[in-house]
Amino acid sequence: MSSARLDTTNGTWNVETKDIVEGSHSFAGTFSESVSGMTRSISSNGLPESPWTTGTFPISPSDPAYQYDRNPNTITAQNFNFTVPAHPTIASTPTCLTGGPIGITITGVAVFDGFDAAGYDAVAREVQDGCHGHPDQSGTYHVHGYLQTCVPDAGSPTQNSSLLGYAADGFGIYGPWYNGKILTTADLDECHGTTSPVEWDGQLVTMYHYVSTYDFPYTLGCYRGTPTSI
Repeated sequence: MSSARLDTTNGTWNVETKDIVEGSHSFAGTFSESVSGMTRSISSNGLPESPWTTGTFPISPSDPAYQYDRNPNTITAQNFNFTVPAHPTIASTPTCLTGGPIGITITGVAVFDGFDAAGYDAVAREVQDGCHGHPDQSGTYHVHGYLQTCVPDAGSPTQNSSLLGYAADGFGIYGPWYNGKILTTADLDECHGTTSPVEWDGQLVTMYHYVSTYDFPYTLGCYRGTPTSI
């Protein structure tokens, strides 16, 4: 692992100097969601919508990232069709994450938790493309964090972040800006969420939601609602 990616003295890494997978590929991504009564239906082919582009996978031996990560997988279309509560509620006890898709972005890309298959920080340990995505063995292109890199986020020092995606329990995942501050994991509960005013289906609502931060675990630490399979 290069010194640009990992400081072996204190165990930290720098996202600005970490190697990324080269390439710029566009896909015919699809994403749709609709609300009927108490149910939100979500559908996606798992490919990113324009203008999101991906790196070249499998990683080419000529790519500098190849010396750190030789991801041999190819990005392929998926069939995500699932329903979640349109008005999710907090469960009596949190539910553990189980790996695989834990949510989906509003650009159609699957969201995985912050761990890689070996149980390490996936964003730090694995090599991703410029949108922090890569495919797994099933061909599912996904992100472990940094949703706000390639999902449009209205967040700024003067405006709170917007909706970036939906978790498998129906709660929204928002960007890190709130009241002129970039939130971190320390500002959130054990499931990586908080309750505050957000725009939800076109209305300003005070409700629980998850936050995509720049520090581990990035999106969810557990489910506060009742999850469904994606």
